[in-house]
Amino acid sequence: MMLQNELNKAEGFKNLELLAKQVVEGFIAGMHKSPFHGFSAEFAEHKIYNQGESTRHIDWKLFAKTEKLYTKRYDDETNLRCHMIIDNSSSMHYPKRQTFCIDHLNKIGFSVLAAAALMHILKKQRDAVGLSVYSDQYDYYAPEKGSERHHQMLLSALSEVAISNSEKKQTDTYKYLHEIAEKIHKRSMIFLFTDMFQASEDDSKMFEALRHLKYNKHEVVLFHVMDKKKELEFNFSNTPKRFVDVETGEYINLYADAVKESYRDTVKKYFTNLRLKCGQYKIKYVEADINADFNQILTTYLIERQKFT
Repeated sequence: MMLQNELNKAEGFKNLELLAKQVVEGFIAGMHKSPFHGFSAEFAEHKIYNQGESTRHIDWKLFAKTEKLYTKRYDDETNLRCHMIIDNSSSMHYPKRQTFCIDHLNKIGFSVLAAAALMHILKKQRDAVGLSVYSDQYDYYAPEKGSERHHQMLLSALSEVAISNSEKKQTDTYKYLHEIAEKIHKRSMIFLFTDMFQASEDDSKMFEALRHLKYNKHEVVLFHVMDKKKELEFNFSNTPKRFVDVETGEYINLYADAVKESYRDTVKKYFTNLRLKCGQYKIKYVEADINADFNQILTTYLIERQKFT
């Protein structure tokens, strides 16, 4: 993707809406290589026809091109409610960035732009979107709405999240998921962006909170945001380094190679366990590598939307 927009961190994502649009347009341009071929050009104005629905609004011209049945959408339709949840604890601001570039993001920057791209599609679909942001407290909440004013308000809030002060902020995601579950009363699609670094070492509390969302019949997608090269593969040069816990300030001095093998084994086991537990509770688990593009995020949305509607 040939987007090279440098963004001054002091101003946040000044062009977040434009960047989100470019991400989506780049994704759509490549959809002819994907299982969604024939769906890309019109997906913002159509929905898949479900057996039993009236055939009155089927787009037969589109059927002639794609051999798939879609019905036309109208301005007053809102078929989906979606709530974005973003972990804004200190670990999400790794690695530190003085400037934001489309292909040089930290975890929070990646999450913000991914959420904005999803919002762009949802806006095109005339769907309602809400937003929650948490760190060591519940930082921001907006209920699901579909107006242009609401959309601009959420973009502004997301831009602020990217530059927010994240010094030594730990979190326990489960606390805020329970609160969010109590706020969202109508069935919604939930997208959670988190690196899964929690103050509590008891993962059962996290999955109890995720089950709370599932209990309310929401569809939940967990985007596990990570710097795969560093946090999974531990790809550091073998020179003396100080590794600092950005949430507590604790540190350790060591050579990377001295712990690399055991670190990789431990982290891979942890990630595998997360994936298995998500499968057990029917929560969609998606690795979101900040060094990759946004195609995995947007493809996941399209797949889950088809299931949801």
